[in-house]
Amino acid sequence: MLNKLNIENILFLDIETAPLWEGYQKMPEKFRHLWDHKAQYLKTAGEQSPEDLYERAGIYAEFGRIICISVGFVRGEELKIKSFYADSEKDLLNEFALLLHQHYNKDHHNLCAHNGKEFDFPYIARRMLVNGIEIPAILDTQARKPWEVKFLDTMEMWKFGDYKNFTSLELLSAIFEIPTPKDDISGKDVAVVYWRDKDLARIVKYCQKDVITIVQLFRKFQLCSLIPDSAIRII
Repeated sequence: MLNKLNIENILFLDIETAPLWEGYQKMPEKFRHLWDHKAQYLKTAGEQSPEDLYERAGIYAEFGRIICISVGFVRGEELKIKSFYADSEKDLLNEFALLLHQHYNKDHHNLCAHNGKEFDFPYIARRMLVNGIEIPAILDTQARKPWEVKFLDTMEMWKFGDYKNFTSLELLSAIFEIPTPKDDISGKDVAVVYWRDKDLARIVKYCQKDVITIVQLFRKFQLCSLIPDSAIRII
């Protein structure tokens, strides 16, 4: 089935997110109250406080924001990588939406991410709504039949119908002997690198590595060889 998909019609992507505010104490009071309520359901045996749990706020679209979207697309033998990043979430989302409106708007186009159906795709759509941005057709699943949704998910491909476990991109890259994208930072470090270190460029490089790994994993699923480093270009 995967071999029937033309990889040139797929936009591969990954997003990086951070909490909306630099710290728990900087949250507006009404949002702090709402986070306190949500944190009740996030506690583990350690009984962390809502403030302790705030470092996880970035994974929830109601309390987080997108700081980088990296995309990859294959043209011939070459993989091209482009990133949309900014301190202004609205600006980067507008730029990404423009890409989708102009270049990924046909029935044969697909979006692909790792765990994208559970995280990346809905997170992007929700944050577009919050920022007053029209959701591109390829992202809008409302009133669509399941087979009309243009989402591909490398984690779902690996499951083969098994819904019990999450399988990380890092683990799959090890299994398929793909260079790991986690050789500098990981997802849990992003909030600190963004808010404390003010190093968005480092996050962008990390996000781009994830996209490259997703493309290479998809190639493995298609029983194809990896794209050599010499054919990967950042644009």
